Amino acid sequence: MKTDARLFKAKLDAAWVGRLENDDDLAERLDAFVSRFGRMQDTVGDKLIPVLLKSLAEKTGSALDNLNRAEKLGFLPSVEEWLDVRNLRNKLVHEYMSDPAEFAAALNIAHSMVSLLVSAYNSINRYARSRISETEWPELLP
Repeated sequence: MKTDARLFKAKLDAAWVGRLENDDDLAERLDAFVSRFGRMQDTVGDKLIPVLLKSLAEKTGSALDNLNRAEKLGFLPSVEEWLDVRNLRNKLVHEYMSDPAEFAAALNIAHSMVSLLVSAYNSINRYARSRISETEWPELLP
């Protein structure tokens, strides 16, 4: 993810967070990262996994049921980690800037979780491309 690479060139700490107020470019990069991080998590968890399960003739259920099934099928390394990413996503969006040190720590954790999101997406995408025709896959998406 290019946004991740651009944002995390520097060390993100409380002082870095403090500079956001006066640095529009930095603030825009941060907003792009948080937005894309959340969107990727939402897309994989709320759209791709249910569609993939349906394409496999698997019963879909609650988000947690779908995540558990995706883990058993090998598309997610860990439901617990996925839920941690979901909670982190919410924290980045809703607790933005309330505590600079805590926010910087959350951003650094999000940076380390990008690989989980990318890995899950790539795993689902590889499987879908090998099993579902290219014309059928986009039609399955809501």
